[in-house]
Amino acid sequence: MAVSTYAHAWKALAVTRITLGFVFLWAFLDKTFGWGFATPANGAWVNGGSPTTGFLAHGVNADSPFASLFSNMAGQGWVDWLFMLGLLGIGLALVLGIGLRAAAVAGTALLVMMWAALIPLENNPLVDDHLVYALVLWVVAFGRREWSLTEWWLSHKSVKKNQWLW
Repeated sequence: MAVSTYAHAWKALAVTRITLGFVFLWAFLDKTFGWGFATPANGAWVNGGSPTTGFLAHGVNADSPFASLFSNMAGQGWVDWLFMLGLLGIGLALVLGIGLRAAAVAGTALLVMMWAALIPLENNPLVDDHLVYALVLWVVAFGRREWSLTEWWLSHKSVKKNQWLW
């Protein structure tokens, strides 16, 4: 029975990994094409909109000690590109089950910055969904990789030489 329980746990972790990957990929796709969920069509990146301006100009907590830092980043091209490449890379890594250590590092950096932009938090003095997602990234990065392209990924020489790409 224990083997069966572990097998179910690893599959549940795989579902969690893929689902979290879809969260990142969806954010990338909606901000790129403006499918009208969080981003209207006229605000789409492909239509000249900035994927970071909405949050950085209006979503940052004015009482955050980092408010001016984040507000000054709003609308800057390099910020938009880094953010969008991060969403795409983290999302693909999670869905495909490859490069999960790099995705955990990048995702944690992104999520902790978003958390810092919101402090002081409204509903909890320390923890919100950004920190929970960051912790899940690390659990996934060091967990067993069910339903993934890991074997194919690890067959590449450059990946074998660079464990941070695992």
